[in-house]
Amino acid sequence: MKLYNEDDTLKELRSGDSVIQKKAFEQVVAYYSEKIYWHIRKMVLSHDDANDLLQNTFIKAWMNIDFFRGDAKLSTWLYKIAINESITFLNKQRSYNQISMDDDDVFLADKLETDSYFDGDEAQLKLQKAILTLPEKQRIVFNMRYFEELTYDEISEIMGTSVGALKASYHHAAKKIEDFLNRD
Repeated sequence: MKLYNEDDTLKELRSGDSVIQKKAFEQVVAYYSEKIYWHIRKMVLSHDDANDLLQNTFIKAWMNIDFFRGDAKLSTWLYKIAINESITFLNKQRSYNQISMDDDDVFLADKLETDSYFDGDEAQLKLQKAILTLPEKQRIVFNMRYFEELTYDEISEIMGTSVGALKASYHHAAKKIEDFLNRD
């Protein structure tokens, strides 16, 4: 198996040869699946939901690959699709559960507690509950910075937000999480 090279892969995706394009996209899926899965999983918490959203992300990417201009990295484009798919899913879940968008997403904590794939201890569950109290944007920024260890520049490219605003979001998120964890 050859090493993943984004420039070569993009050339193959634009080749016009459907066989070459499919092989190139298979490389994209193989290379990015785990990273994107964990990004989605941090947002929706459920393994099954994350798997579904990962599949939706790659289907949407494949269906729209001809519209990818290459202004940003392919990973940035995939993260944007994953974030949008996750937010759409969460909004539907909130609507289904009749939860205001301003409320905490505690219904996700209930899902996490019953998820057979969650193998975390009580401290990890408490951290996830703390993260769920954050506004959506702060939660996304916190997860990308803390768990995925993305740089502020990378997050800025994905989110379309200034580095300064992201640093402020992360700082506020970390403070809220610290306050939540210190309450007990």
